[in-house]
Order: sequence, then structure tokens, then C-alpha cells
Amino acid sequence: MTVFEKFLQGDLRALSKIISYIEDRNDGYRALLGKLYPKTGSAFRIGITGPPGAGKSTLVNALIHQFLEDGKKVGIVAVDPTSPFTGGSLLGDRVRMHEFGTDGSVYFRSMATRGASGGLASSTGNTTVALDAFGFDIIIIETVGVGQVELDIMDACDSVVVALVPESGDAVQAMKAGLMEIADIFVINKADRPGADRLLSNLKQMLETRKQTEGQWYIPVVDTVATEKKNIDLLHRRIAEHAAYARSNGFFEQKRKRQISKKIMAVLKSRFEKEFLDRLDSEVDFEQLIEEIYRGDANPYDVAEDLFAKFARS
Repeated sequence: MTVFEKFLQGDLRALSKIISYIEDRNDGYRALLGKLYPKTGSAFRIGITGPPGAGKSTLVNALIHQFLEDGKKVGIVAVDPTSPFTGGSLLGDRVRMHEFGTDGSVYFRSMATRGASGGLASSTGNTTVALDAFGFDIIIIETVGVGQVELDIMDACDSVVVALVPESGDAVQAMKAGLMEIADIFVINKADRPGADRLLSNLKQMLETRKQTEGQWYIPVVDTVATEKKNIDLLHRRIAEHAAYARSNGFFEQKRKRQISKKIMAVLKSRFEKEFLDRLDSEVDFEQLIEEIYRGDANPYDVAEDLFAKFARS
């Protein structure tokens, strides 16, 4: 029996092998994704993001218990920071799995960002395809939370939860970080700490002053203490409400179609970029061009235009 056949029969080891194959971009990985894609579309994808120290992992673990009570199978993709020197990642799946059973209802996968911007690993979207095709009902993507504008999480998830803590500062800082633009739900975690009430009040006030169009989702704010599972049930309910709202208003379908469009463009961009760079490497004396620019005999803008024109003609 092939690995793919075992995958279709629900073998978790086969799932892990297929995700590794996709993540490593081995020969034929796109063809494999093409076979998996028709089996997708059932999973609901939730993004959990926010600054470092917001307790995202604890929030995710607490949410998993809620979904298990619903009888759901949950797949988690934890995107970890990668060292620019070693390429290693801070992988914690084995530690976190001790909290859950081994019946296959929960599956953790840690991934390194490998230099990808926006807090998501470049292969995160492809991994969710495998998890969806495998039959998980809920897929949670926990981002690295680098505090930057993580707009790419919108292209990977159906609902985005932004976690803040009192130490994050005021609501204005959240807005400056671009988090207002991606959040479907705000969570103030570690709400038992000083400053939580002020942050909650400021955030709600800022959300109330935002321009609302008719029928627009009003972003809720939930205060939690994830270590004590306080208000995790409320967060779980708000996620369900957002899912129901998006489906009833057609926003879910619109977003999924927009994500498909962006996925096609991303695949094309990756193919063109690889082909272009491979040809540069084999046909152009790059060091000579750099030397000419350094001497002042050329400039990077004209050189880039000439290279593009050369390969565009061929």
C-alpha cells in the first residue's frame, strides 16, 4: 500500500510523511497537492496571532478542548521562528501533545518560517490543504506573532483571532501594528494582570468609533485567562458566531474565492521567479555586473531592466 493510499485511510504517519514531502518541496509535490485539493473545503480555518508573550499557545490548547467537546477533529499548524544562522526552529509539538490523547483527534505540526514574511511559513497554506483533505474539521494556524502587519494570515484563514495582553500597550499601538485590519475577534489574554481593564476599555472604545457599514461584522473583544481556561468558552462561541455570520452573508464564499485567486497568483509567481533566477545563475556573469555597478560604469536599475528584457524576449 502506498503512502497516499494509507493517507486516504486515515493513517497519521502517512499524513506526516506527506506534509514533510510538501514542506520540503520534493519533486512532484505540486502534483500531489493537485490530487489532495479536490478533497478539501470542509475544514474551518482559524488564525491565532498577536505579539510575542500573548499566550497564543495556551489559548490554542484551551480552544482545542472546546472543539473536542463538539466532537471535532483538530489540526494545528504552529509557525515557529527560524534562526537566520542555523535554520532551526523552536518545535514544541511533542511537548504540547502530552495534553491530548493519541486517538488522532488532535494533530500538531510545527513549521519554521524559513524567512517567510508576515509570520507564516511559505508552505503553511499547502499544509492546511493536506490537513483538510485528511478530514480535520478545524484547522488552527498559530503564527509566530512578530508584531508586524500579518496580512497574509487573511489569505490562509476564515476567522482571525488577535491576542493581546496588558503589556501590549494601548489600543492605539494595536492599530498602528495593523492588527485592526486583520482581526475578526480580539482577545485580551492574561486579563488578571494590571492594565487589562484599561486596555479592554480603550480597545472597545476604538472599535465603537470605527466607521461601520450596514451588516458589517462588529469585532468582539473577549478577556481571557487561558491558563485557567477563563472565558475560553466565550471565545469559542464568538468564533462560531463569526463563522455563522460569514456563511449567512456570503462573505465566507467570497473570501474563499479571493484566497483561491491569490493562491493561483502565488504559484505562478513562484514558478516564474524560480525559472528566472535559475536562468540568471546559468547564463549571466552576475559577479561581473556587480563589479561594473561598483565601479560606477552601470547602475542596478538599468541592469535589472536589461536582464528582464533579455529573458522576456527568449
